[in-house]
Amino acid sequence: MGKGSAFGKSILIGDQFVLEEVPAIVSTIPFETKCEVKRIDGEGWQLEDNRTEVPGYKNKKKDQQVVSINRILEVMGIDVKKTPIKITYGGSLLAGSGVGASAAVCVSLARALNEEFKLGYTIEQINHVGWEGEFAYHGIPSGVDNTASAYGGLLLFWVKGKEQHFERINCKKPLHIVLGNSGVTANTALLDDYIAEMKAKDPAGFKSRMEAIKAQVFEMKSALEAGDLAKVGAIMTANHEILIQMGLSHEKLVYLCNLALKMGALGAKVTGGGRGGYMNALTTDEKMQAAIASAMEAEGYKVIRTTIGK
Repeated sequence: MGKGSAFGKSILIGDQFVLEEVPAIVSTIPFETKCEVKRIDGEGWQLEDNRTEVPGYKNKKKDQQVVSINRILEVMGIDVKKTPIKITYGGSLLAGSGVGASAAVCVSLARALNEEFKLGYTIEQINHVGWEGEFAYHGIPSGVDNTASAYGGLLLFWVKGKEQHFERINCKKPLHIVLGNSGVTANTALLDDYIAEMKAKDPAGFKSRMEAIKAQVFEMKSALEAGDLAKVGAIMTANHEILIQMGLSHEKLVYLCNLALKMGALGAKVTGGGRGGYMNALTTDEKMQAAIASAMEAEGYKVIRTTIGK
């Protein structure tokens, strides 16, 4: 039996525009998807998905998941007609939009297959397979989610031409964050078309916003390295305003962000592709984190409490 695991993620800024060559700041969160692969009798592959989910998420992603698994098997050269397998998913990462759930299943599957079939892949090759698997979910994936999932840590990620790059960010202080789930499952693959349409309608306005977000990314990187969390939070909130104007948030995400800010959060914004999934609130300490998370839970929202940037 081969086993593999991969982290979820939270993107602090730059989520939707990496393919526009806008950098993103992404961090893994200490929740993971675990995958087991074992050989079975018969032909083809079977799937048992035991992940806890946002209601309806797995069913909505079912067809994309089948395409993704088949692509990963093809890329890794595994013929399940000759060597049938059963794939089992579990782990602590909630299956939902905005926390890299699809990347985590892709990377964990790549690792489990690598172990079971003794392929000897490097982490770079595992990351590439994870990226290949993401095509089914994202149209053209930027690579940010699978890179965070494969490597871990707090990263500055960017694409130049067709090449993907990342560097680690040394954060002076840990960030206590609350991830609140809107309960809305977003179709990330449709976002590419929506963004392309915006760009075509108003190229000058779109370019101006990309430049503004790019400047925010580098401001946030400097603030993280300096330990200026108040500035990090302010940039998050300002970035969310741009995303709202572009139609890339959601009324439930806006509500949760405003709730967190009213309770003293340093900043709050949508995380991930947007139009559903999670929002991310940066709090001052564990006490505020617990208070904000509890307030969201009291209204029926699923919440992740975590610390990043350690």
